[in-house]
Amino acid sequence: MSERSAVLFLLDDRCRTGSETPLMLHRVLGVPLLSWLSQALLEAGVSRFFLVCGPALLAEARSCFPAGASLSVASDESPADRLHVFLSTAEDGERDLLVVTGPTVYAPLHRRAGPERANACMVDRLALMAALDETAPIGHFLRRAGEPTTCEDGFFDLSAPEELPRIAELLIRERLLALSRMGVEIWDPGSTCVTPGVTVGEGTKLLPGTLLEGKTAVGPDCVIGPNTRIVDSTLGRGCVVEQSKVAGARLGDELQVGPFANLRPGTVMEARSKAGAFVELKNVSVGADAKVPHLSYLGDAALGAGANVGCGTVTANFDRAEKHYTVVEAGAFLGCNSTLVAPVNVGQGAYVAAGTVVTEDVPPQALAISRPRGQIKKDWALKNKLPEP
Repeated sequence: MSERSAVLFLLDDRCRTGSETPLMLHRVLGVPLLSWLSQALLEAGVSRFFLVCGPALLAEARSCFPAGASLSVASDESPADRLHVFLSTAEDGERDLLVVTGPTVYAPLHRRAGPERANACMVDRLALMAALDETAPIGHFLRRAGEPTTCEDGFFDLSAPEELPRIAELLIRERLLALSRMGVEIWDPGSTCVTPGVTVGEGTKLLPGTLLEGKTAVGPDCVIGPNTRIVDSTLGRGCVVEQSKVAGARLGDELQVGPFANLRPGTVMEARSKAGAFVELKNVSVGADAKVPHLSYLGDAALGAGANVGCGTVTANFDRAEKHYTVVEAGAFLGCNSTLVAPVNVGQGAYVAAGTVVTEDVPPQALAISRPRGQIKKDWALKNKLPEP
């Protein structure tokens, strides 16, 4: 598409469809159809949008447009005047204008032959401005002067909520095909989903069961999956995330996550770090080359570069009233089944022995050990074992 501006009418068709939600605000993969449409148009070169909708729907409709788009909306008092201003501020060389008049989606990679007219048309921008000057009804003008689009142009309509499964399949295929053309390797399109606005770098592999959502950006040469969900997170180059959930996290280059890890909001992992099997991190910064290999929970903590966390280690960060912070400095070693009762600081290069409960700061290069001294009683079993039946 060569045009850079579009006018979108969001119809309140709830009475007609019997649904509690207008068709264009129904969701596919948790994302409204209006978001799928606006993102697809943005990727096709449409950078300016004019939205016409009722006041009751305006707040939700506004949130459907991508951050990179310029959005104007009609006011209740003078929608025609606002539209005229929008049209007059377009670039001088912009002639054709896209007008969407009803529920439709845009999937240009799945164009097919068909005569059915879509709820979208192309009009001459200057002619529409002249019609607005003459106060002609815009609907009459569009029917008279608009050039209809069809599925040959990549527009696909829907008229009822019952058609959403068909539209969902089309939109998912469209996203995956676009990614494939950009060098992303998709192992199983039938079980892989990527929502609008997500970016994936060239050379990345999406294994079966991968779901990428929200404002997620995956760098090049990563391996994601199988059975992995990533939401509102950024990943650097060469990350491996296996059978895990990542939400609201920022991950550096060449690190490993999973299997069965849960990275919660506020997690930051630097290059070559690791959050391994059955590890949960929440509001944690993990330094470069630091390792949390398995079976640990760290919350509200900072882990320095090169630190190592033994299995079963936890930060006791909540006292039922407030959250407290734990700092583990660079090169420190936490033995298996350690408990760090926050607020507490483990100094650089310090050691915490396995099974230790840390309740006060550990100086750099020190050893903290709090487990009771073990005892071995020789021949105890021979003297106390019950006789065989």
